[in-house]
Amino acid sequence: MKILVLNSGSSSLKYQVIDMETEKTLASGNYERIGSAEAFLTHKVNGEKIKLDNGVKDHKEALEFVMKQLLDEKYGVIKSLEEIDSIGHRLVHGGEKFNSSVLIDDKVIEAVEECIDLAPLHNPAGILGVKACQESMPGKPNVGVFDTAFHQTMPKERYIYPIPYEYYEKYGVRKYGFHGTSHMYVSRRIAEMLGKPIEDLKIINCHIGQGASICAIQNGKSVETSMGLTPVAGIPMGTRSGDLDPSVVTFIMKKENMTPEQADTMLNKKSGLLGVSGLSADNRDIGKAIEEGNERAKLAFDNYHYLIAAQVAKCAVAMNGVDVITFTAGVGERGSESREAICDQLGFMGVQLDKKANLDAFAVEAKISSEDSKVLVYVVPTDEELMIAKETERIVKASK
Repeated sequence: MKILVLNSGSSSLKYQVIDMETEKTLASGNYERIGSAEAFLTHKVNGEKIKLDNGVKDHKEALEFVMKQLLDEKYGVIKSLEEIDSIGHRLVHGGEKFNSSVLIDDKVIEAVEECIDLAPLHNPAGILGVKACQESMPGKPNVGVFDTAFHQTMPKERYIYPIPYEYYEKYGVRKYGFHGTSHMYVSRRIAEMLGKPIEDLKIINCHIGQGASICAIQNGKSVETSMGLTPVAGIPMGTRSGDLDPSVVTFIMKKENMTPEQADTMLNKKSGLLGVSGLSADNRDIGKAIEEGNERAKLAFDNYHYLIAAQVAKCAVAMNGVDVITFTAGVGERGSESREAICDQLGFMGVQLDKKANLDAFAVEAKISSEDSKVLVYVVPTDEELMIAKETERIVKASK
């Protein structure tokens, strides 16, 4: 089975074609600036990257151009569209309507549209991708894999906010969590690596990139996570604030005469590492500035690592213990200094790193805890696209 995995943005279309027999990516790419004459596609195949300028007015035209490249004699990976068995879509927000991946039909699309208020930037884009596939490849099964679905197993006392209950009833205001596909993949993969049933493990997965979230996974299910109603919640990120005293926001809004939209921009795009350091949202830039003696850069990192470690401890409380901590995503997979700074603050839990193993682990699966550590610590590179493909394959086979 060959599966096309799509991640649709408002003006972009990322894709991978995955052969499920080998679980290998045959081709991948990203169509950017959709809707303009400046639109272009970056297509990757056999280690080669090809940039193709091609203005398109919408996602349907973009998808049709992508299909031409997949069929191309030189850069293609299939001889006919019949070789694409199904399409898996990354959909960000399913609210309380979806607790697992689903075969997409008109009712599913309507339900995703009903969640647009919860993800106004992401859900409309996801729907555009689905409809483009329905038009360009009629009859092919489309499967929706939701970022939020994995976290629907959280107990109610952990996802409800201590504000008037009517806002939950009227607007669905609660913690939802995100990065569910990544948390699902890494938790299943570490169970395979350890040779243990996932039901027997207490896992804390640290998905740390420009977007970041921590998740407690017990018996293979999410029981606590750091992101909330939106992805701005939880731990600080490159440009996102993470959790705050709520009155900080209203105080600044009054002092600066901010609109809600301006406050939202401040929290999402001007905070986190960028906000504290005043320099950059990139961990590498922060690290260089620290070497040059920049005190605000050091403060930004110290704050960032402390709050991540504190969230890991909170997740341990949620499971009354932890067997293994995993690091994934850009910083989690490549940032040995950040991993060490976080784990150094978890010594009270029995976490001990093998410093050489940690330094050597760069975007590869690796054990980085020492032999005397009471908690295992691993680096496990995430593969959200493969997880989406696996979920798509499972759903399609179950529907036959």
